[in-house]
This record gives sequence, structure tokens and C-alpha cells, in this order.
Amino acid sequence: MSNQNRSTPAAGGKGSLAKQETPVFDPEQHLVFKETPDILTMQDIGMAPDVGVSPVAVTQPFPLFSQEAIRIMRSEIFKPEVTQNHSFSSNLAAAQLRGYARDHAPFTRAAWNHPSTVAIVSKLAGIDLIPWSEYEIAHINLCVKSEEQAASELTVSKQPMHASPDDDKPIVGWHTDSYPFVCVLMMSDCTNMVGGETALRTGSGEVLRVRGPTQGCAIILQGRYIMHQALRALGAKERITAVTSWRPRSAFVKDDTVLRTVRPVSDLNELYHDFTEYRLEILEQRLRAARQTMRACRAAGRLFDTAGHKAFLAESAAFLQHTDRELVAMDEVRRGCIETVDLPDVAVGGAAVC
Repeated sequence: MSNQNRSTPAAGGKGSLAKQETPVFDPEQHLVFKETPDILTMQDIGMAPDVGVSPVAVTQPFPLFSQEAIRIMRSEIFKPEVTQNHSFSSNLAAAQLRGYARDHAPFTRAAWNHPSTVAIVSKLAGIDLIPWSEYEIAHINLCVKSEEQAASELTVSKQPMHASPDDDKPIVGWHTDSYPFVCVLMMSDCTNMVGGETALRTGSGEVLRVRGPTQGCAIILQGRYIMHQALRALGAKERITAVTSWRPRSAFVKDDTVLRTVRPVSDLNELYHDFTEYRLEILEQRLRAARQTMRACRAAGRLFDTAGHKAFLAESAAFLQHTDRELVAMDEVRRGCIETVDLPDVAVGGAAVC
């Protein structure tokens, strides 16, 4: 029997409702990645050699999930309990769904955590990655319009003097991400869409547009280190993207995670638990490695490396201080208020240049 036909019965005894099937993620059926897309490096966009955790800046769009997978993921995000309990908005993005996957989206959760998916993202990012946390799996950015609104946008966009001031506003304004990498998956039909690109600011301050992905396709971006914005899409009834955040698997790669862009739009109990747990795990692995190195040096009859150990202690102290700074008291967090970047927005309708 194929994985597609496997199901989990709904709870209930005699007289309960008919069994409901829960689709099971099958990489053979639901992953459609085949060829490595073109990639821009950090050097290509003018970044200094020491910026970031990988040479990769951003990929071109590439097919990742099948249409069946997208259909199942969409069914999970539109559950009433998701929209009722996991909706957020901010000055940076008007409508988002966050932190729902663990309890309400088993297929989505399995899809992003599967070793095959992790291997694809790691390969394209140029570094071994893992999803940042359960809370940051498939964060959803939403823009939904009526059919009449979508059609009128295309007409109005051809008449600049009559265009609405909102036409050029991005879906998500200029920002850098909280986490090292993101994989942005398009979940909407883009057939009639104009715009929808990702705009990047290069090291010299120029703006590059990365072509927007089509449904089931994705891009990978080292968003923690690159200023970017998601441009508005005209002519389509919706633009729904799922953003999954990633961090290096190794505890010995620098971790510059900040919570600035996510703290005001999160369940802080969940976010803080995820953040502190993995930061402590990193510190634990680093401490264990330092102890093993110290023991090996002693067994080999070498002198104690005072300078080296003090440098390690200073690095560890800085790591803990960084963790402490990100844990802002919950009653001091301004809900929905994210620090903005004072840069001019990019207009909809220009051609993608990369």
C-alpha cells in the first residue's frame, strides 16, 4: 500500500463520525526537486567575505513540492483553529499565521522536517542546516483579495496617475530576518500575477529583484544578512507564501539569531522556549568539546593553554549575554510593533534582474 493511502483514524468509539484520513508526507510523491537552480553568492551581491554563515546569498526559484503537497498544506493553514488562534499582524506585514504547525499541521511539519527536504535545503544553501525550531515551520504571509479587486489592479496599474498609494506598498517591508536562512515557498497560483518578486539590497546599496516563485516552487535566502522586502503582487486574488527558517546544524558555526522581527508577532512562551533550548544545546556542545580538548592536552603532557581558554570563556560569556538580551520581558514587548528600516520601497512592475 502506498503512503498516500495510509491514514490515522479520528478518535472516537462506537457511533463516532466516519474515520478521517490524515495524509502522510512521502518524499517520493510530494518532493519534486530535480535540478540545482542558478545561485547568487554573497560575493556576487557585494557582501564582505566575513558576512554570513555561507557563500550562498539567494537561489533562483526551483520546484520543491508537488501540487498535491501544496493542496494538503493549504488545507492545514485554513483550518478554523489555525486562523482563530495563530493569526498575527504588524506594521511590517498585515496578515500572518505563526506557530501552528506543531499542533495543527502534521503534514506540513513532516514535510519540512523530513531528511530529504533538509538535504535539499542544505545543498542549495551551501551549509548543513536544520529547521530553526518547530515554531518557525511554515510561517505564512497572507494577501487575499476579491476577483474584482485583482482584476481592477491590473487596469489601474496601467494608469499611474490614478493608481492607489497602496499599490506600491510591499507585502513585507524592508528588513533582515531573525534567522540565518529562510526557504520561501509559494502556495498560490501565480498565473495572472504581476510583481511578487523579492527585492534585495546589495553591499553597494543597489536593489536587485529576484523573480518570484510559482506555486510549489521556492527560493532560499540568507536573509539574516541581506536587507530585503517582499513586493506586492497585482492581478492575483491571493499571494500566500510559507516561510520556514533554518540555522546551521553544527554548534560550532556562529549563531547571530536575533528575535527583533519575530518577538512582537509570536506566542512568546513558545518562541522563548525554542530559542533558549537550542542556545543552551549549542553552549552544552561547545563546553563539552572544550573539556575534551583540555583533557587531551593534559594527557599529552602539554602546558595549560591559558590564553586560549580565556578566549573561549570570553566567547561563551558573549554568547550568554546575547541570549539574555534577546529575552525581553514579556510585558515589555510591544505587540505588532517591529522596528522599521527607513529606505524607499521598491515599486511594483519592474523586471526581475536576477
